[in-house]
Formats: sequence, C-alpha cells, structure tokens
Amino acid sequence: MSQWSQVQQLEIKFLEQVDQFYDDNFPMEIRHLLAQWIESQDWEAAANNEAMAMILLQNLIIQVDEQLERVSQEKNLLLIHNLKRVRKLLQGKYHGNPMHIAVIISNCLREERRILAAASMPVQGPLEKSLQSSVVSERQRNVEHKVSAIKNSAQMTDQDVKYLEDLQEEFDFRYKTIQSLEQNDKNSTLIKQEMLALQAMLNTLDYKRKEVLSKIGRVIHEIDVLMSNMLTEELLDWKRRQQIACIGGPLHGGLDQLQNCFTLLAESLFQVRRQLEKLDELLTRLTYDGDPIPVQRPQLLEKVNFLLYNLFRNSFVVERQPCMPTHPQRPMVLKTLIQFTVKLRLLIKLPELNYQIRVKATIDNNRRFVLCGTHVKAMNMDESANGSLSVEFRHLVGLTLGPHMVTEELHSISFETQVCLYGLTINLETSSLPVVMISNVSQLPNAWASIIWYNLSTNDPQNLSFFNNPPAATLSQLLEVLSWQFSSYVGRGLNSEQLNMLAEKLMVSYNDYQLSWAKFCKEHLPGKSFTFWVWLEAILDLIKKHILPLWIDGYIMGFVSKEKERILLKDKTPGTFLLRFSESNLGGITFTWVDQLENGDVTFHSVEPYNKGRLSALPFADILRDYKVIMADNVPENPLKYLYPDIPKDKAFGKHYSCQPNEVSKPSDGGGKGYVPSVFIPVSKILNDSTEPHSPSDLLPMSPSVYAVLREHLSPTAIESALSSPYSTD
Repeated sequence: MSQWSQVQQLEIKFLEQVDQFYDDNFPMEIRHLLAQWIESQDWEAAANNEAMAMILLQNLIIQVDEQLERVSQEKNLLLIHNLKRVRKLLQGKYHGNPMHIAVIISNCLREERRILAAASMPVQGPLEKSLQSSVVSERQRNVEHKVSAIKNSAQMTDQDVKYLEDLQEEFDFRYKTIQSLEQNDKNSTLIKQEMLALQAMLNTLDYKRKEVLSKIGRVIHEIDVLMSNMLTEELLDWKRRQQIACIGGPLHGGLDQLQNCFTLLAESLFQVRRQLEKLDELLTRLTYDGDPIPVQRPQLLEKVNFLLYNLFRNSFVVERQPCMPTHPQRPMVLKTLIQFTVKLRLLIKLPELNYQIRVKATIDNNRRFVLCGTHVKAMNMDESANGSLSVEFRHLVGLTLGPHMVTEELHSISFETQVCLYGLTINLETSSLPVVMISNVSQLPNAWASIIWYNLSTNDPQNLSFFNNPPAATLSQLLEVLSWQFSSYVGRGLNSEQLNMLAEKLMVSYNDYQLSWAKFCKEHLPGKSFTFWVWLEAILDLIKKHILPLWIDGYIMGFVSKEKERILLKDKTPGTFLLRFSESNLGGITFTWVDQLENGDVTFHSVEPYNKGRLSALPFADILRDYKVIMADNVPENPLKYLYPDIPKDKAFGKHYSCQPNEVSKPSDGGGKGYVPSVFIPVSKILNDSTEPHSPSDLLPMSPSVYAVLREHLSPTAIESALSSPYSTD
C-alpha cells in the first residue's frame, strides 16, 4: 500500500494535520494524482543536488502533462483548470530554483511519515497531552467567540455615533433657524416652545454622548481584558507548540486562527478610533457645560493607541524558525557559509500594509558573527497560500569573525520594522528562537542536542545564557522527545519497550526522575568512549541512510538489551531471530538467533554488528536473505528462519530484497566473456568447540571491492582485528 493510501485512511484529527502543510507551493491534488510516482523518486537527494532536482522537476511537469491529457479526454473541467494552474506554477516558480520544490516535496513526504507513525503509536506522552488538552481547546473557542462579540459591539456603536450625528445636525439646523429670526419673533409663544424643545434635544444629545462614550469605553475594556489574558495565553501556547514542533513534536497549528483574532481586534480598535474622531468633530461644532467628550475622549484615545501598539507588537512573529534547506529536520542549527531560510508573519492582515513594511534581519550583538545576503525585504501577501502578510528570507548566510564555534553557545537573529498607519507609527521587533552556529558538519549532532535540551526545558524564547547552568529535564518528557526524533527523522517513533531500554541505558528508573544535561550529552556511557546522545545519533544516521524501509515497517526491534533478547528468544523455534542496535559499536546493527543443541540446550548466536561501511556494500535485507553459517562439517546453511516472534523471514523482508537468488545468471549466461558470475554472500563459521580459537584461514576470501570498502572505513589494525575475531560478544 502506498504511503498516500495509508494517509487517506487516517482519522480526521490526523488528516487535519496533513492538510496544514499542503498549500499552493505543492498542491494536494498533484500529491493525490501522482502518489506512486512521487513516492518512487529520491526528493531528499535532489534537495541537495541541483542537476538532479532539475531533472525531477522536468519529469514532474511531464507527469502533470500526462494527467492533463487524461482528464481532458474525460472532460473534467475543474481538474483541467487546476492542473493547468499547477503546471504554470511549477514552470514559473521553480524553474530557476528546482531544489526548492525538491525540499518542499521531501518535507511533505517526511511529515506524512511522521503523522503515520504518530497515528500508530496509541500512547501520548506528557508533553503532547499538555499541548492538546481540552482546557486549551476551550480557551481557543472562547477567544474566537469574544473577538466576534467585540467586533459586533464596535459595529453597533458605529450606529449609535451615526444617530448622534443625525441628532446633532437636526439640533444645529433648528438652533440656527431660531437664531436667524428677528428679536420680535423670538418672543412669540411658538418660539418659546421651540426653545423648550431644543433644550430637550440638548439633554438628549448629552445623554447620547455619555452613552456612546460609555459603550466605546466598554469595547475598549473588553479588548484590553481579552488581550491581557486569553489572547496572550493563546499566543504563548502557539509559541510553545512551535518550540516543540521544531524538535520533532506534533505539528503546530492555530496561527491562522490567531491571525483572524488579531485582525478583527485591530479592525475593531481602528473603528473605535474613527468613532472618537467623529466625536471630536461633533465637539468642534457644539459643546456646553458638562460636555463629556472633552473630558473622556483624550483618555479613551490614549488607551486605544496603547492597545494598538501592544497588539501590533505581539502580532509580529517568526512563523518558520531559521533552518538550512540541506538539514530540514535540524532547525536552528546553522552552518557558516551555508544559506538558511526564515519566515515572518504579521498577524494583522490589512491590505493597506501590503508592501509597505520592510523588515531588516540582524544577528545578536556579537562581534564574532555577521549576517550576509538579502537581509532587508518587504512583507507582502503574495508569498503565502492564505494571503497573510509575511516575508521569507531565503538567502541569509552567517559568517564568523572569531574562533571555533561552541555547540552550547546560543545566538539570536532579530528582525525589526516600522508600521505607519492612520497617523500611528509603531516600531516592531521580534527574534528567532536561539540558534547554534557551527563551522563544520561534524558539530551538527551536538548542536542539535543543545537545541533539543533548550526547547524541551524552557518556555523562555530568549535565554541566551541557558547553558551557563542548564536545568535538568524530566525523564518521561525526554524519552517522549527522543521518540519524536525517530518519528520525525526516520518515520517511526519508539514504543514503550524501546523507551524502557533507553531509560535503562541512562541508568535511571522510568518515572519523573530528573536527568542532567551532562548525563545526556557530556558524560561517556559506562565503559564506553562515547556519550548517550552520540550513540543515539549514530543509530538515527544508520537508519536514515541504510535500513529506513525495514525500520518504517516495524521489523527492527532495535532497542533491546542482550539479556532481554535471550529472554525473548529462549522459548522460540530454532532459527527465530531479532534485530537490535549494537550497544558497544557506534551506528551498528546486529542480529541474534536461537538454536538448539543435540542435548536439548538452547544457545544464542549474535553476528558481528554491521555498520555503514559494510551496509554500503550490501543491503541489509539481502544480508538477512543470503546469510550463511559454516558449521564444523563445512556445510553452509542460513540459520535465520523466523523474525521474532514468528514471522517467516521472506514474508517480512521479501519486498526489500534487491533481487531474488534465482535471478542470478548462470555461468552459461556470461556470453563470450567467459566469466563465471558471482554474488556477495555474508558468511560466518561456528565451531562445535567454542574454545578453539578462530584464525583468518576460517574465513572465506573477500573480493577486492569489499576489501576496498573496508579500507575506506577501517584502519589496517581494525581490519586485522576484525579478521581474527569475526564475532563480537555484543
């Protein structure tokens, strides 16, 4: 079943998450129509190779053309229109930058895998539960309801102001009419009655002025209360969800809803401001003793301007945090001399601001770093799918003027601009979450560990001195974040058993134990020359590059101790095996199978771990298929029969074999070349007498190409050691 078919079968709450990352940059109809073809291409590699990206873009357009021809025959007018629009988009937007579409599609496919993985994991961790609580959802609904009510109140007050204008115009007309009469006429009974009527009108005017000012005051107070409490909490929650999403957590939504609330409040405040201006105009034409307008209007106007200032200041946000396109799963880690992107949005969407706001990007006050590239751009409504007022910096580059980078040193990228609207001038500033600058890709794992720890441990968006005294983290939350690393980076998270093994690896019990930063990333594991995080990062890299399909299928148990694997296998059919990651070799995977001796005793065999060097020469699925053991009688056989608990090996891994054994050509197929065809077969030798030492002569000769691969990744000493000891106790 294709990945897209699996996505379509998800529950509605997961489908809503999928809907969030498909927009005009990569329309969902193309994802749907070309599902199998899209999934069969290597978009991730193309994202870092312009020539490959250009070829894929051209092929994508060809695929769209074929679909267009098909739907034209079916006379599907709507689909024809959409496909023509998409074709125009692909040619116009990405022709000069084909790597951009490769990055977008790669990200979409990865997010689909992450959501599929999340859907298959029934248990939510404490962080995810806190972000999706019913209290938060109820507050979101209350905010939207109150904003709508405030907008209605402001509009109704407009009608009161209009009534007041009409009443005062009538009063002015009748008063000027009396004033224009001769003195004799003014003494008539009729005129005296008119004067009494005018006095009553003036009393009504005074009452209406006080009423309008009172209503305006109530609207302002409601906006103030909403902004100070619920809306501020909503914005802080969104920023916290963004932090968590940046380190692999659930997709964060809600920015469009916040934009709607901010925009409606801004419109209401500007409407109230116009109402106060109208009152000022009425004041210039008529005033009297006890007139409430000159007393109350200045205070109300000052409060409105103050609220507008705060509303605009809070509405300037970083929509997408700094990220290198080459490492989309590692935002906020920036390498010097490598371009990165960052996107900002103004949550107040007013057409008058389009292209009027220019944003300048700067790095924090640190003389060691400077920003190069296009660091001043105008915000507009054209770059976003929903027409929001945003700006995306795509060509920023960080340069260093100082010594070597430190992966625990945090920096901030700031953005400033100015809004001039309706006589108001407001200076705005916002900052990215702290970033880590590196000078070499080898620093990336530790830099990413710093980003994880910071965003897990604090809600403070700008604590640049965090690592002077980093706080401890709750183990349960840390394990949840570690599972997110697997779901976001390699498409499948960790289950409770795997997380328990990691907890044991950290030598703590699975409760709310506090784990230190040093324990996570600085101190070596007992008896090892590497830290816990370096060990875990090497496993992530191994999965990503060499065994990803097997991991996504859930056939790699991975995190299981040697003691636990023997408990699991001891009662199983001989030939049952499981796959686990090496605890003593960085980025290694091994398999252990159970066997039964003639006397009925159970024995276990673990093969020397395979690392990226060996897996580059031979796919892991083929290794499992072709693996042979030479017993004492020199008869090779494959001991691997069933994947734990009882899945036939070929059923589990058959679809991942690069070719079937019977597809290998026979000697006669070699034509006139005269060569006997050969295949690589992984072989081990197990002696009946386990005390007999192994010697290099026990091993089959390796081909020159395999030896070349070993020489590339291993030192001569390591090769000699490996040849003299084909098995590890791991």
